[in-house]
Amino acid sequence: MTYIDLNSDLGESFGPWAMGDDAAMLEVMTSANIACGFHAGDPAGLLTVLEEAARRGVAVGAHVGYRDLVGFGRRNMEPTSAELMADTIYQIGALQGLARAAGTRVSYVKPHGALYNTIARDARQAGAVIAAIKSIDPSLVLMALAGAPVVDWARAAGLRVVCEAFADRAYNPDGSLVSRAEAGAVLHDPDLIARRMTKLATGGSIRAIEGSEIAVEAQSICVHGDTPAAVGIARALRDALLREGLSLRAFTDV
Repeated sequence: MTYIDLNSDLGESFGPWAMGDDAAMLEVMTSANIACGFHAGDPAGLLTVLEEAARRGVAVGAHVGYRDLVGFGRRNMEPTSAELMADTIYQIGALQGLARAAGTRVSYVKPHGALYNTIARDARQAGAVIAAIKSIDPSLVLMALAGAPVVDWARAAGLRVVCEAFADRAYNPDGSLVSRAEAGAVLHDPDLIARRMTKLATGGSIRAIEGSEIAVEAQSICVHGDTPAAVGIARALRDALLREGLSLRAFTDV
């Protein structure tokens, strides 16, 4: 691998309640997963983030989620397939309109939180999200968890898929993410994270929470923007990757 994409979940502030430092993260990221108003974000704030992403040439993705503002999209839900398909189309369409006004465009879709984890292995909900993307714009790329069944389902349906790894999350031996309800699920040490992700980018493996090494083939690395150390983690990771001779580039540019 000679290049890697760095992505982050942004646009998650709501009115006067700030979430993360979007401007600082956009200095480092090559792709930005922008909230669509269901789990977080308000239109005025989203437009501001999109304008900054456009100014910096950062690729934009629709960060679609369950209709769950109170739970920040992290609660498991069971919408019908028709509901989930329509909700996904609605969110993508809303962000497309804001992006157009900001002078950029939505080039990919990354589900958020509980929806992301559910569709990784739930064929019914995955099918609804895949169908939604194909119906509104089949050229949109799906960003999904490396190694999860949804990768093959989406590709079989004709979508381009980019696989990602998580810089600041612990992994189970089967390649799934450790539940946030468990101790050690979220990592905070910038140096540790940088070492883990440099090893992933150069060697294709990551250490699971119980110590085993698992193979992970990823073209993008996510740093969550809502953690207290997010900016420091992102900068340490960027610097470590550059020292290894890797270039940082949005996967949509390849």
